[in-house]
Amino acid sequence: MTLRGQGYKTLSAGDVDEALTILQTPQRIDALFTDIYLKTAPLGGCSLARQALTLRPDLRVLYTTGNLPTDHMKSLFVQSAHFLPKPYSDEQLRVSMHGLLAA
Repeated sequence: MTLRGQGYKTLSAGDVDEALTILQTPQRIDALFTDIYLKTAPLGGCSLARQALTLRPDLRVLYTTGNLPTDHMKSLFVQSAHFLPKPYSDEQLRVSMHGLLAA
């Protein structure tokens, strides 16, 4: 809702499979915003990002989570991904997404 309120068109997915289905459609998708920890799989957001980039190599990735990323977690990040720690404000999300898309 925050990103929509800032003028971004957003698509939501309930799980990794749904996100990958959306990413296989022909519509324009510039960025993936995912939590590192997903209900279905620890570090599932990292796996999702890797799979997403095989479908869309130019996709930009913004990770989030409530825990500071460990070195192991960081090693799973896709190249040039950005990270936004929780909790974050609407303004921090706006700035992070803008920076991600401008990179």
